[in-house]
Amino acid sequence: MIDPNLMRTSWAKVAQYGDQVPLYFYSHLFLTHPEVRRMFPPSMAAQRDRLVAALGAVVSNVDDLGAAIPFLQGLGRDHRKFAVAPAHYPAVGASLLATLEHFLGPDWTPQVSESWTEAYGIVSQVMIDAAADAAHSTPPWWDAEIVAHEVLGGRRDIARVTIATQQPFPYRAGQSMTLETAMAPARWRFYTPAHPPRHDNTIELHIKLVGTVSWQLVNVMGVGDRLRLGPPVGHALTLASTKPDSHLLFIGANTGIAPLRAVVEELAATPGHGRSVTLFYGARIASDLYDLPRLQALAARNPWLRVMPVVSDEMAWGGGKGLVGDAAAAAGGPWPGHEVFVVGSAAMCQHAVARLKEAGVVSGAIHLEESQP
Repeated sequence: MIDPNLMRTSWAKVAQYGDQVPLYFYSHLFLTHPEVRRMFPPSMAAQRDRLVAALGAVVSNVDDLGAAIPFLQGLGRDHRKFAVAPAHYPAVGASLLATLEHFLGPDWTPQVSESWTEAYGIVSQVMIDAAADAAHSTPPWWDAEIVAHEVLGGRRDIARVTIATQQPFPYRAGQSMTLETAMAPARWRFYTPAHPPRHDNTIELHIKLVGTVSWQLVNVMGVGDRLRLGPPVGHALTLASTKPDSHLLFIGANTGIAPLRAVVEELAATPGHGRSVTLFYGARIASDLYDLPRLQALAARNPWLRVMPVVSDEMAWGGGKGLVGDAAAAAGGPWPGHEVFVVGSAAMCQHAVARLKEAGVVSGAIHLEESQP
């Protein structure tokens, strides 16, 4: 029997050990099952962060694991690109339980063990079943090629990269995918298309220069270079996650604008949807509002869309000033009848959510990107 309170309190005790937790987990996994090491990138730093994020996501939904099923199914489908087989899940579960036992010490009771064992069993079975179902209809990855490349932004640290897949890539506006380059094998990085699916199988990505893969895509790679895409994942930033009659408040910073733009374009292609969208677009300097002209053109064609640019570090800017979360909270108070999408850096999202809650927006109306392990 799963005890949600026991899982939450035990995870809080373990999480306080920070980076030691994923380090112990992967050390245990690779020592007990060295054959799985080849599935992971040479540098494990990003993977360690994703493990902690995934465990946190499971614990946060432990009262209703059914609500996490779309997220877990996406992970199961996505893990096919690593050649993960059902036989690998018990090994991961054993290392997870060993890690929790190590850090909890005397607090690792039979009741805690039972809760974590049962929860992991549910999670792993959902992922296994989703991977098996996907194997009948979709490949484990999609081959793609860069067909257009443009460097943008005041610091020349953002690229608008258009890729073309050989087969249709079945995603929804707001979903993400992982991407692998030939220059950095096994280093899969998450990106989000900036539009709904197109008939010509092209996908536009907005890439900020952060990390090895992004550096390659912004500064080194160009037209003709080849990539691999993992299956689409995520549900929280799609229209399917909202009530059909709700109005929408979007808050995005820098390349976090990409999934928001995609959802706006999906609405623009939906006649008579009856929604209004207010989009706050934040950046440090005005030249980093790289997609503002195109968003303003969308607003000019669609009167239900308002675009509100906000700049924090440029006094000469003639528009909205300050932090984008402050601007959004101040503009509408509790934003009655709205559901809210917030996309950007962890610090930006944390600040914006706090300000919205202070202004009266209820937690259940706020949508964030799901943790990506």
